[in-house]
Amino acid sequence: MVIAMKRPELISRILIITGILLAVGAPLFLWARTPLIHARMAEDGGWNPDVIQAETGKPLHLKLTADDVVHGFAVGQMDMQSVDILPGKVTEITLTFDKPGIYTFFCTRWCGLNHWRMRGTIEVTGGSDIITAGGSSEPASVPLYVSLDLDIDAPHDSPVIPNEKPSAMNGQLLGANLPIDQSLDYYLSHSPYQVFTDLSDTSLTESQKWDAVAYLWQSNTTPESLANGKELYAQNCAACHGENGAGDGVFADDLAEAGEASMQTMEGATDMVMQTPVDFTDPSRILGASPALLQGKILRGGMGTGMPMWGVIFTEEQIWDLIAYIYSFQFEYQK
Repeated sequence: MVIAMKRPELISRILIITGILLAVGAPLFLWARTPLIHARMAEDGGWNPDVIQAETGKPLHLKLTADDVVHGFAVGQMDMQSVDILPGKVTEITLTFDKPGIYTFFCTRWCGLNHWRMRGTIEVTGGSDIITAGGSSEPASVPLYVSLDLDIDAPHDSPVIPNEKPSAMNGQLLGANLPIDQSLDYYLSHSPYQVFTDLSDTSLTESQKWDAVAYLWQSNTTPESLANGKELYAQNCAACHGENGAGDGVFADDLAEAGEASMQTMEGATDMVMQTPVDFTDPSRILGASPALLQGKILRGGMGTGMPMWGVIFTEEQIWDLIAYIYSFQFEYQK
């Protein structure tokens, strides 16, 4: 028996079936087209693929999996939480970019000696803006260390160091009328040792001068900045520079050995010695460096060291937060 359907009823059923197919099929289609990114330790290939295309304003769906150990995923200069990537499992995330640019994604887990080499790029197009690294379509501002014409590779050790850790609280007790410029510009452009020498014509003792320096440093930071810097340091610096800043991180020795072996294959580099990670607790190394100089080190990386460039990873605010925390290894701040 053949049941005849009226035309409106037939159209209604066709629309229902089409809707069901779209509801089921569209997600499967999108899932199939979503890039699957494999994470491997850098010596085994790193990210694959390591270049991804995206458009401004359009969601970028990614599937992430690890082929060896636990890795992490984050995009530099974006406000996003790190995503853990587990071996044998697929993690899905969605990103949306407001501006065109070249964004750097990187591993946030200390997965191996060459962890810092695990970087890839997301090339975001759209609009008529000029594409620049870091995802900004606006002209990049000149870093402070460049505008000050600092040679960040020149020796900058402090010839004078305090006998004990300078106290910001003791420095504050000396009074707010210290004969030094207490502005942010002065702080950023001067090393602690330079400030110490600017106090040479005062009646302060050597210990009091260093306490005044500690007070100036704390006056130009905030508890929030120190907390953010501490978190950034733990995630990105501690594996080489050590949890307590002493240059004794878990990768410190291996990094130096690998670097020396690599440089022996470079023409003209047979006599070079790979430097170990800086000891931030060494006052002669840190008290001779201005915040602007440390900015240059972080942005560009260290020549002849395993120090990578972080300029494509950190925002300017994050760099200053990290620098503020590095100085806390030298100064006793008020809680």
